[in-house]
Order: sequence, then C-alpha cells, then structure tokens
Amino acid sequence: MTVLHLEVLVEEYSAKVALDNLLPKILPSDVEFELHSFQGKSDLLKKLPQRLKGYRSWLPDDWRIVVLCDRDNDDCQDLKKSLEDYAILSGFTTKSSTASQQFTVLNRIAIEELEAWFLGDAIAICQAYPKIAKSFVTQQRYRYPDAIKGGTWEALEALLKGKGYHQGGLNKVKAARTISEYMQPRNNQSPSFQCFNAGIQAFFRE
Repeated sequence: MTVLHLEVLVEEYSAKVALDNLLPKILPSDVEFELHSFQGKSDLLKKLPQRLKGYRSWLPDDWRIVVLCDRDNDDCQDLKKSLEDYAILSGFTTKSSTASQQFTVLNRIAIEELEAWFLGDAIAICQAYPKIAKSFVTQQRYRYPDAIKGGTWEALEALLKGKGYHQGGLNKVKAARTISEYMQPRNNQSPSFQCFNAGIQAFFRE
C-alpha cells in the first residue's frame, strides 16, 4: 500500500512549527501531511483516545498517523506503552505491535524534549545563530543531546542567551522555526530524532 498522507499529532505549537520545516526534508515529495498541535502533553494524552477512535471511522487506507510527544520526566517505557495502548484499543496497528511492515500508527517520543533535536544539529544552530561557535558541541553539557541534565530547553536557552540571543527568555516557537529551517535529518546527533526519522521511513518500505 502506497502511503500518500500523514496525520501528525504533536503536543504544542513549537513542535508543529519545527515539523512544518522538517517533514518536507524527510518525506517523499509526493506525500502530503497535516500537523495538529495541542495545548501541551497532558492535553494531547487526554484527547488522543477519542481522536484515534475518530480516525478509525474514516481514515483512508493510504493515510497514516504519527503521534509525537516529549518524554519530559516521565518513564519512557510507561509513556510509550500508554501511546501504544491508545492506538491498539482504537483498532490500529502500530510499528511496535506488529512484525509486518504494514502499520498505521507511529508513536515517537522526543527525549527529553524537542529542543534536544535542535541541539542535535549543531550546524543548523550555528547557521540560525551565527554568533555561536561550532565548538559548543565539545562542551560536556551539549555533547549528548538526549542526555542533557536539567532540561534541554533550558540548555538551549543558556546557549543562545550567552551569545546575546533571546535575552528576554527563550521564545520556543521562534527558535523552533529558525533552527528547523536549517536542520538536515542526516546530520542530527539526537538518537530520539533518528528513531523518529527511521520510523517515518518505515512507512515507505516496500
């Protein structure tokens, strides 16, 4: 079955802005997508079961669903299980629930937050914010984007403010739009981003 469209559910507007720029770099040129943002992770998780049941009643055979949320401080396995259970109880197959290459729902988690994906592409950050030296990735704090302690958006804010950007505090939407414009999926050093990317590619395997 050829996939022609993705419905992508994200927890907040900054993720929608980022994926607006990123998905065209990931998807085949003939695949369309629509992004739907919620008012935070709790809002997404609360509304997800009903949203999936709604999709189940009308989703075309050549459409697929992607759900993306931040891990934050949650247990990753527990959060993933909740997402998987919602999909399966709605009658969908997920990438993790079937041995087949054909599945309808992809559940993915940004660890610990979407900002780790931005920090995973140092070249994009330096292109978006030219005052930042590429050598920032050699600092212990930024070397492993998915393992940053104390919050990835706080780490990104500290990096940008240190060079005179976002002096009033990190504008997550503006940063997401600016950095994602330059991001190249193949360059990203965030394992959770590469897991997301690989999951998207799996929709298009023959």
